[in-house]
This record gives sequence, C-alpha cells and structure tokens, in this order.
Amino acid sequence: MSRIRVIALALVTTATTLVTATPPAAAAGATLTVDVARPFRPVTHVASGGLYGLAENSRPADSTLLPIKVNSLTQPAPGVGQRPNGQPPGGDSLLVAPQATRVGAGEFIRMPDIYPDFPYRWVSWDDWLAKVNTMVNARLSATTVTNIIGWELWNEPDWTWNASAAGSFNDGWVRTFRAVRALDTLTPIVGPSTAVYNRSWMQSFLTHARNTGTLPDIICWHELENPTRIAADIADYRNLEASLGISPRRISINEYAAPAEVDVPGRVASYVAKLERGGVESAHRAFWYEYGTMNGLVVNNNQPTGTWWLYKWYGDMAGNMVTTSSTTQTGLDGFASYDPTRRIVNVVFGNESGTNTVNLTGLGAFGSSVRVTLTSTPSSGRFTAVTAPTTISTTTRTVGGGQLSVSVPNMSATSAYQLLVEPVSGVPSYQQRYEAENASVFRAQRLSASSASGGGYVGRIDNSGTPRTDSYVDFVVNVPSARSYTMTIGYANATGATSTQGLAYNGGAWTTVSYPPTPAWGQFGATISTTVTLRAGYNVIRLAKGSPYFAGGTGYAELDYIQLT
Repeated sequence: MSRIRVIALALVTTATTLVTATPPAAAAGATLTVDVARPFRPVTHVASGGLYGLAENSRPADSTLLPIKVNSLTQPAPGVGQRPNGQPPGGDSLLVAPQATRVGAGEFIRMPDIYPDFPYRWVSWDDWLAKVNTMVNARLSATTVTNIIGWELWNEPDWTWNASAAGSFNDGWVRTFRAVRALDTLTPIVGPSTAVYNRSWMQSFLTHARNTGTLPDIICWHELENPTRIAADIADYRNLEASLGISPRRISINEYAAPAEVDVPGRVASYVAKLERGGVESAHRAFWYEYGTMNGLVVNNNQPTGTWWLYKWYGDMAGNMVTTSSTTQTGLDGFASYDPTRRIVNVVFGNESGTNTVNLTGLGAFGSSVRVTLTSTPSSGRFTAVTAPTTISTTTRTVGGGQLSVSVPNMSATSAYQLLVEPVSGVPSYQQRYEAENASVFRAQRLSASSASGGGYVGRIDNSGTPRTDSYVDFVVNVPSARSYTMTIGYANATGATSTQGLAYNGGAWTTVSYPPTPAWGQFGATISTTVTLRAGYNVIRLAKGSPYFAGGTGYAELDYIQLT
C-alpha cells in the first residue's frame, strides 16, 4: 500500500488487508545454512533504500546514512503537494538530491505526489498533463542533479486510480508515458507500482504496454503483507514476462514491510534475505510515519534505533552475497556475504525464537580454526535509541572439512543477529580494497570476469554531457584517520590510447586520472596510483566519465577496484 495513508494508532484501513501484528515465527530449532563457496551476486545493498527516506535540510544527517550504504530512494515529485500522514509536504526529490548524491543514493521521482491527498484526487487530464510537464521541466532545469534514476508514473494504481473519472489505467499509463517521453527520452520509467503483485492485473498491464510501445524500463510493485510471498511473486513475474515475449526488466520493490514489521529487526532480516535472493535491483523500506528519519531508523537528533544496526551490518558487507537457505519458510532466515580480500564472512539473520543453528560450508580458505563473533540488536521501536549492538560471544572455533556449525541460544524472534567469521590472525584494521561492483553505479554496468578482483568489475562507463547521461561510480569508503592515502585503481583500457576520467571526493575539486592502454577489455591486472586526502570516517570518492563541474573524460576505461593504503 502507501506510506501516505492516514494512520491512527498504527492501524491502517486499505483495500487490501495488511499485517497488523508480527506473525508468530515457526517453532524453534531451525537451521540457516550459509554456503560461502556459492556467491550469487555482488554486494550492492539492494534493500538499503527508503520511500521518502530523506527530508529537506539534510534530515537525517549524512553520518547516519553513509554507514548503511543507501542504495536508492523513492522521493516525492518536484513541487510536492503530498501531505503524508498529516505532515506538511516535504522530501522534494530535487531539493534532497544534493544529500542523496553525497551518500551515493539514486532517486526515483514519484510523480502523483504532486497532489496533496491520498488516495490521489483526480482533477482532469488537462490538469494532470500540465503537472507532468511542470515536473519534467523542473528536473530538466536542475542541471547539477545527476542521481535521478527513474520516473515513477503512478503509485498503487490497483486501488488509487480513478477509472470512472480518468478512464482505464492502462490507457492513462500510455498517455502519461508519452507525455514524459516527449520531454525526457533518457530517464528510465518505473511502474506500474501496484500495491500488491497480482498476475492477472500485471498481465493486462504488460500486454497493453507491450502493444503500445510503453513498457516500463523498471518493473515495480510493493511487498507489504508477508515476506514469504516475495520469491513466488518474482518467479511468477519472470514467467509472465517471458510468456509475453518481453525482455527481462529490472525489478524494484520500492515499498516493503508493514507497520508492525518495519521496525522489527528480526522481521526485516527476513525481508532483506528474500529480496537479495530474489535478485531485485532495489528495494525501499515503506514509509509509515514521519519524514527525516530514514523510515524510522533514527530518532532524537540522529540517534540509531535497533533496526539501524541491522542496516549497518548490511552496509558493512563487501565482496559477494553468498547463498543462504533455511529449514523453515516462515521463520528463521538471513543473508550473508563473503569478502575474499579480508576473508570475512558476515551473516545477518533473525525472525526466530529459541535455540537455532547457523551452519557454514565452504570455509576452506580459513584453515583449521576461525574467530566467531555473535552480536544482537533488539526491536527498540522508532522512539528508543540503541547506542550499540550487544556482543553475545567471541570464540575461537575449529573448522572441519571447510564446515562449521554455530548454535545460537535464546534467540528472540523480534531481534536480529550478526555472525562474523574471520581468520584467527585477525583482519586489517580498516577495509582497504573496494570493489567497483560493490559501489554506487550510475549509467554504467556491473560485469564479471575471471581476472577481475572478486570476479566483478564496472564497464560501459560511456556517457557524459547531460545530468541524465553522466556516467560515474561512487565509492563510499571508511578510513581511520584524516590524512593522505595512496589510491591504487585496477582498470582495463583497450582503446589503444590513454583514456581519462575525473576524480573527486566529498564534493571537492576535480582532478584527472589517466589510464594507459591495456591489452583487452575485461582483462585486469593493470593499475595506476594517485593520492587522495580524506577525512577520518566515511568519504565518497567519485570516478566519472561525466559529472557536474567536470568537463568530461576521454576514451573509455573499465574499473576493477580502488585500494587505499
């Protein structure tokens, strides 16, 4: 559904019944299996996003957003009129764009939020199309804004579209699509953004969009009732798409988790696990309450809640997501990553009570023993700060045949847990290597190659010239002290001549990086080095083909990683 309904005592009346209490977890004694040797996608923090996550005047603070590696956001239209939950209009996508850019996040613009009411009150086609023109022209005039990644044409049309006044939604989609494309031929279009996934509704929409040449670039719907639906919904959509002869679309679930779930770390762990496993490109926490808190992750002057720490653990993931599976469909679940550079396995799990087990396989690279740290974060709600997670235990464990079984006693179904597995010799004091495929990638493509560090890289960094085609990669890095660092860049450049990109960090001045030619595309081993002066803590480093205030790079180069030493 939508975060902009009137909410009283956390009860929401909608056309579809929502979960209004956390469903009971399955019986204790479940097992989560983590296969470290089976990576399935690069870490991109797909579910670390939010609907109306940001408010004007940098709320919440950058310091609360950088650690959780915000992937993307859905923000209201320029000139927003929407008054979510009785609040004044806020979160204008163009006004919050500077902050979103500072933390490496892309934005979808939700166009119907130009209206003040929800469900939206339809006026007329003349009124709507005039508003579409105003919104698109406002975006086109914002020539320093480069992080807009999609136009969301409508929100929850399966219950907010006024067919009696506006005609069928399928016809309305075509008219709106063409109105946007008449002005902006470049920005992806997102939809249909239904409140729930419904095959027959989606089939009708897709068929009409296919036949009229108005298919969305990014398919979107909401998952607000139950995380156990996610896998089946995605599989059904993929089957439907193929049956209609439609090429695979990127998928965004730009609202997830019901009011009784969104602030419960154990339940959120189940959502994130299923969204990662489902292969979505992005997913956004639902908006149920107030602006400026990243959907309830911070409170009282930017203090973290218990759920924020789950996203901090998620933000700390690097390398590749690895396969997880549970013995229960409705209870214990989790997601995990493996960073081969530092040899860290990071497992986040929850949604179960009692004593449960995490089995890890594929640990051959760790030798005969490992250090295991188990931590928890509680369900503190939206209004109670949690200054740090609780360390339950730190132990040295024996690995047999590349396998390890860890019993986790006294779990609470509402809490989330982190299991870190590291070499007994320890890991570097800070992350030094950052894979390009883990970074925020704008108008370029994540690709794979056996010679690439971690198996992945970013290529097709091709576009520059307008804020809708500027192509760049933003690395969110965390360093222990303010000083100069040598930054080594792994790259490939098969143009036969030296290529260049722009380099800037923390919004500062641009310099130029030069890449001498290498033998072939997608073959790595070549490096160049430069110096960057960083502040202590989090920094954002941009390598760009095109970007505001940068004249543009020459030739082409593929990025494997950066390393700070």
